[in-house]
Amino acid sequence: MSEQFRELLKKVGSGQHTHKDLTRSEAATAMRMMLLQEATPAQIGAFMIAHRIKRPTAVELAGMLDACDELGPKIQPLSDSSKQVVILGIPYDGRTRTAPLGPITALLLAVAGIPTIAHGGDRMPTKYGIPLAEIWKGLGIDFSALSVERVQKILEQTGFCFVYTPKHFPESDALVTYRDQIGKRPPLATLELIWSPYRGDAHIIAGYVHPPTESTIRETFKLREQTTYTLVKGLEGSCDFRLSQTTIVAASNPQAKNGFEYLKISPGESGFRSKEVALESPEKLHHQIEQVVRGNSSELMSEAIWNGGFYLWRCGACANMSEGIRKAEELLVSGRVSEKREEVKEAIAQSK
Repeated sequence: MSEQFRELLKKVGSGQHTHKDLTRSEAATAMRMMLLQEATPAQIGAFMIAHRIKRPTAVELAGMLDACDELGPKIQPLSDSSKQVVILGIPYDGRTRTAPLGPITALLLAVAGIPTIAHGGDRMPTKYGIPLAEIWKGLGIDFSALSVERVQKILEQTGFCFVYTPKHFPESDALVTYRDQIGKRPPLATLELIWSPYRGDAHIIAGYVHPPTESTIRETFKLREQTTYTLVKGLEGSCDFRLSQTTIVAASNPQAKNGFEYLKISPGESGFRSKEVALESPEKLHHQIEQVVRGNSSELMSEAIWNGGFYLWRCGACANMSEGIRKAEELLVSGRVSEKREEVKEAIAQSK
């Protein structure tokens, strides 16, 4: 048993009226000891459930991210420093109700000259939904066997890469079993949304479900001096916009009060009046996404254009959202997104 970890556990697990929040340094120590398995399994499980009940503070999340920076994979800054990398933070436990669009969005951004990094692992508790890695494999793109150095090279070559945590951050992946055992999402699930494996200037895009999570993330970013971000109250906590109703976005803006503003993105104002496409099976999803990537008409195409239009605008590829929507449709229908997919596949094949 780790006596040092025991003292940290006592602070967060002492009850509603007597618990104490960890300092940033203490939170970093706790996270480091969990990642390195210096705490016992009983201690790690107890910490996760106690921290969930207490609820993490921005200071604690900042400290835990410090430890992830220290021990996690390090994608180095691009040689072209003029390009700001986008990090797509999408829940690791996947989707179970609606069709995910993250891979299509990532390819659209890469085609538009915006370097993009996605990250994630395999099916994970508590939802066990379809994860990004599985969708990318369905598109013929598999980063799971590559070293971090080769992943870096592909990012430089193609403008896209995927950090596969079981291979590239095994210390983090080793904590997955505790989620299954405690049966609840620990605060690590929030951490994953805003973690960045990139060591240069980045625009972090993350989804969330509960409004308190959004405000905590903003405070965490402030402590971490992360100035460019987009937080989306999206489908199932993802970065995907709703097609059936307005989506709330907290977007960094250095000209706005407190450095951010809320945006209300309404699909009806842009002529989109459909419902989100349901996730029926992995096989059907792979077919639907394949059709969109190839530029073929499908029920998922409108949703992909709507989402892509926002992100092309928000990430600086277009002057406004109307232009972003037109550009997203053009990139898909013209076959340029399909060409980017083939470029990434070829780069992976050459790296093996």
